[in-house]
Amino acid sequence: MNLNDVIKKLEDIKILPVIKINDDNKAVSLANALIAGNLEVAEITFRSEYAASAIYKIKQAYPEMVVAAGTIINTKQADEAIQAGADFLISPGISEELIRYCEKKKYVIIPGISTASEAQLAVSLGIDIVKFFPAKTSGGIEAIQAISAPFPNLKFIPTGGINENNINMYLKNRKVIACGGSWMVKEALVDAEEYEKITELVVSALKKVSVDQERN
Repeated sequence: MNLNDVIKKLEDIKILPVIKINDDNKAVSLANALIAGNLEVAEITFRSEYAASAIYKIKQAYPEMVVAAGTIINTKQADEAIQAGADFLISPGISEELIRYCEKKKYVIIPGISTASEAQLAVSLGIDIVKFFPAKTSGGIEAIQAISAPFPNLKFIPTGGINENNINMYLKNRKVIACGGSWMVKEALVDAEEYEKITELVVSALKKVSVDQERN
């Protein structure tokens, strides 16, 4: 998947569920729950040893589902994620070494930033889209507005402290293409296999985004 395809998919859906999977045997059932709610995208974080195998199982079951590998912090993880079938990579911070490596390998990577200096570094490395993390504690939408001003072509995916009650505050900003969040797919819900609840939360989130976007 190229960057333009990633951007279009995220702009269409507007929500990127951020998921930690502690048992890869639950991966396909979790994907079922997301798809049942009409959310065919997921970020599987490498904060679990099962991340790569979970990505593999999801992509084998649903090749059309867009799956990102999150919390990628080194080149080894980047290779593992892509080999497992991840469509693109997301890192919590910005690393020139990692970005250069992904550029060489033709991997799509979205690095994390939270300051103007990091935004400038991202732009200097040819990055068009960044994860703004942790969004809430880094100043929220006001910080994005301030940081984005000198970088008119930079787009943002804020993540961290975002939920159904504040997501549209971010999405109303034209520099924000989507928001990452875990409130629909909390670790405890996944561990407890509460898939119907996950679907219910996904439906509610997408409805909230759709209704509010229609008003603007």
